[in-house]
Amino acid sequence: MTLHRPRVRHRPRGTRTTTAVVAAGALVLPLAACSGSGSEEPEPEPGPDAEPRTYRTVEMTAPPLPITEGDAADQDDSDALYFLAPKKEAEPHLGGLIVDATGEPVWIDPAETPMYDFRVQEYDGEPVLTYYRGKSDFVGHGTGDIQLLDTSYEEIATVTTGGDLDPHLADLHDTTITPEGTMLVLAYPVVPLDLTPVGGPEDGYVFDGVVQEVDIATGEVLHHWSALDHVDLTDTYAEVEPEDGDPSGSEENPFDFFHVNSATLTPDGDVLISSRQYHAAYAVDRTSGEVRWTLGGEDSDFTMEGSGEDDEPGTGAQFAWQHDVQQHDDGTVTLFDNQGNPPIGEHSRGLRLALDTDTMTASVDQEWLPSDPELLAGSQGNLQVLDNGNVIVGWGDAQWTSEYTDDGTLVREFPFLGGETYRAYRFDWQATPTDPPAVVVTDGTAYVSWNGATDVASWRLVAGADADSASEVATVARDGFETAVDGVPDDAEYVALEALDADGEVLATGTP
Repeated sequence: MTLHRPRVRHRPRGTRTTTAVVAAGALVLPLAACSGSGSEEPEPEPGPDAEPRTYRTVEMTAPPLPITEGDAADQDDSDALYFLAPKKEAEPHLGGLIVDATGEPVWIDPAETPMYDFRVQEYDGEPVLTYYRGKSDFVGHGTGDIQLLDTSYEEIATVTTGGDLDPHLADLHDTTITPEGTMLVLAYPVVPLDLTPVGGPEDGYVFDGVVQEVDIATGEVLHHWSALDHVDLTDTYAEVEPEDGDPSGSEENPFDFFHVNSATLTPDGDVLISSRQYHAAYAVDRTSGEVRWTLGGEDSDFTMEGSGEDDEPGTGAQFAWQHDVQQHDDGTVTLFDNQGNPPIGEHSRGLRLALDTDTMTASVDQEWLPSDPELLAGSQGNLQVLDNGNVIVGWGDAQWTSEYTDDGTLVREFPFLGGETYRAYRFDWQATPTDPPAVVVTDGTAYVSWNGATDVASWRLVAGADADSASEVATVARDGFETAVDGVPDDAEYVALEALDADGEVLATGTP
């Protein structure tokens, strides 16, 4: 059976810049590449949109997200939100961040601690937020737990490692919930191993690549898969003693030979495991752990078309240092192809591969290429296919997020000024926080916000001697994360802001 469509390569089509995009430490895409004009234009000077967002009602900040709209922006009538997770101390905000299509915050994580793989999933028939939170003592590794929040942002479950592994060893890369109410949890336990086959010490140590399937409700480990049991150590592209970097292989600095960074289910129910260091993905029997097939790398079961010695690196089906490998119902496989660190190709790309299981060949079905032809993400990144066929590409440490239609037309993109988010997503999300709206009154103006509320259409200011006698003073449309309402009476003993939905129903009331 052949599963493929015509091979195409897409760069995003013409764009229009709505906000100046530049800041110290930020990646700047050339304006000529964004506009499609081919002419050289000067880079814009830093403007007010490069400053962190601050508010009167909450002691929180949010990073600026100046949006560049593409040709397909006018076709986007979705209210879906973008899910990001700034994670470095130098950033204006740490933790989860939900924003709308204009870059305006909807929810700012009040915990102010780094999180990874922040997204919406379904558990027990209901939408939930999931994310990793813990420590990262080694770059690119985590030890912690996976949190689940309901639509009021209340924690409903915590998932971590178990069985033969200590608890709280869950890794930061992936948090996939299965239809059976289990979660695929990654881990990097340290294991002693003879490393002489790869030029290391005989009494060496490695980070194993482990995937556990854990029942969310009970914490029981149903399945446990170890890379050491199923792959050849010498097939790794990692080096014990790299030219640039510290030697590894000791107990204090184990050799990261495999580096598992995603685990998802295939349409057939197998587990598809991505290994960054092997430039490969493995379809693994969910119960036995047997590798059914390998895609890419030194021991690929598929011929990777267009990836021979005479072909330009990064243009054929062979990927390198990839993230977020997923197989879809049509049999195609998508991934974020980093191509970098160390560099293999000239740029990173979003990639869809067609797999022909008769001839066992993999070919490039589609690519989503960056506006900047030299954009190379040395780490992180993801590719999300939306229900409408659009594609979100999170460009990892290149600090950029893009949305395209399935034919490659740019919808919008934005930089992460001065920071990083491991992955970027877009989801439908409706939420009503348990906390009331926050209100501050200054010089006759009321400022109101309701962190995380998605259904507020307008705010109604009421005032009077008390709550029972208060009457309407003004009603204004919601204006971003924080809305200002003028006209607070000087003599009012009671002041409140009512959050109204699109039908004018009161969702909640906040007082100063």
